[in-house]
Amino acid sequence: MAAATNITTDQHILLALKDHITYDPSNLLAKNWSTDTSICTWIGVTCGVRHHRVTILNISYFGLGGTIPPQLGNLSFLQLLDIRNNSFSGSLPDELAQLRRLKLVNFMFNSFHVEIPSWIGSLSKLQLLFLNNNYLVGTIPLSLGNMSSLQVLDLSYNQLSGTIPSSIFQISSLERLTLRYNQLSDSFPSIIFILPSLQVIHFGSNSLSGGLPSDICNYLPNLKILALSYNMFDGQIPSTISKCQQLQILSLAYNNFTGYIPKEIGNLTTLKELYLGSNELHDKTVHNLNEFIEIRAEDISTNVGAELINDVSNKKLGVVMNENQSEEFFSLVSQ
Repeated sequence: MAAATNITTDQHILLALKDHITYDPSNLLAKNWSTDTSICTWIGVTCGVRHHRVTILNISYFGLGGTIPPQLGNLSFLQLLDIRNNSFSGSLPDELAQLRRLKLVNFMFNSFHVEIPSWIGSLSKLQLLFLNNNYLVGTIPLSLGNMSSLQVLDLSYNQLSGTIPSSIFQISSLERLTLRYNQLSDSFPSIIFILPSLQVIHFGSNSLSGGLPSDICNYLPNLKILALSYNMFDGQIPSTISKCQQLQILSLAYNNFTGYIPKEIGNLTTLKELYLGSNELHDKTVHNLNEFIEIRAEDISTNVGAELINDVSNKKLGVVMNENQSEEFFSLVSQ
């Protein structure tokens, strides 16, 4: 199919998507996506005011089932693609690599049971990528490190295996990296670049092992949340963790850490929550911790730290990093 050149072509593309929907319990597309009306009035579709081309496709929470057609890659003005909370399955077509204007992709809570395609790394303008809560398998592509504009990467709650590519830590714009609840193994990835933007790392509930790098805070000076619970990390907790002066949540529970709790942790004046339980540590108390810090055995729950997540939201985009993160993004791509 030729590259999209006008709104009529956009209409053909969306009708191809409609044809690939096998389950539409509320008949939302069947009733609304009609050639009798402009696609700019279709439910889930937003057109830009200048070119009148499709810039946003948001069919989230429609309860749809089906597959993504390759024709979708010809929506050449598309900046936001949100299909979360449906039952899409099948492949992620290579043709989607043509969507070079994309700033947000949200495929969370679907039924994709494929490997993450390497072409995603070619989306140089992509800022927010949510592939969490699917059934993704295989390894994390090295090419993800090429997404030079990426700010949030969430691959949690999948079946990913292998190592965490160090290339991800070359993305200077990255603010939040969430890989929890997978089957990732090997050691904590090496970091060789200073990443002042990175504020959240959540690698909990994997099979990561080895020691925690002693120089981690040299490269992540503004880290606010470090969640590594339910892994197989061992060795001593480095005293240099105190150099992460912005740290608010430190979760290291349910690992194999040994030795003493570094007294330097008491110098973390911003620390609000500390989880060290179920390790092989000799002490469970650091006397110079602030009174509001609680040391518990539990890992960070899925809901804890919601206020902190808001603190590290991308203020420039007006995006709050929770289940509603797409909604405040719409106005940015409607021009």
